[in-house]
Amino acid sequence: MKIKKEYNYTNKRQIWRLLPTKSNKLVIEERDTGTKEVFFNCIDIISGVDIFRNFQLDEKYWAGIEIIHDDIILFHKYPDRDMPGHRGIITYDINTQSILWQNDDYIFLFIWEDKIYCYQNLFEGRKYYSVDIQSGEYIEELGEDSDSINILREKSFDSISYDGYLFPETYSTSVIKNNSSLSDFMQEFMQNHVIVGEIEFILLDNYILLNCHGPLKNGYLKNTFMAIEILSKKIIFKEELNSQAKAFVPDSFFIKDNYLFLLIEKNKLTVCSINKT
Repeated sequence: MKIKKEYNYTNKRQIWRLLPTKSNKLVIEERDTGTKEVFFNCIDIISGVDIFRNFQLDEKYWAGIEIIHDDIILFHKYPDRDMPGHRGIITYDINTQSILWQNDDYIFLFIWEDKIYCYQNLFEGRKYYSVDIQSGEYIEELGEDSDSINILREKSFDSISYDGYLFPETYSTSVIKNNSSLSDFMQEFMQNHVIVGEIEFILLDNYILLNCHGPLKNGYLKNTFMAIEILSKKIIFKEELNSQAKAFVPDSFFIKDNYLFLLIEKNKLTVCSINKT
């Protein structure tokens, strides 16, 4: 197996979320905590070429992404700066780079069969609706029947596909108890390295891809990613993710299809191709 760096991406702002689409696009949410602004960007996963950059809503900071469906981003705002709840739906077409519609009264729930299910808060309870994802036009009023909504919501969640994705899991002896070669490898690896905190890993054929932290003399942590052939113990790829981390940094890498995504120093993305032959 070979891992090759394809490109780097950075705007020197904190990368908050990475959201791949089914059409090989990557939506990147960035936040500038100093200026209190949120920026949304999109690149082509394969080439790294910008599709759009530095898009902002009217609300410059208290906004986020609910979901991406068929290259349509559903944004939300927050009802109050001190409250975690969401309010409003703003739909944005990645391909035309335009807002399709928005409604400040709707609160997003889920998408099922290309319809957005949402609700409005009443004095007591909620009133549920389905609306057209392209136009925002009202399709059906579902009253206050939360039981029916919950059934559809479960169907929606069950239909979400994670094919092609590999996310790291936290290492423990119980996780790999049925894999003797990996167990032997990890025992030797931890004997030969000073590790602080947890190790996150992905198994890919005969290789282990892992994220670990080691102590520095100044009290900080060095965060390193490695891809290692298990039997030979040969390191085929290594990258420093954080040179001066103050605490354990989880969720710093994942795989989609044949691409490895590495989050570096919280503000830089490195995308690598994986060749298994």
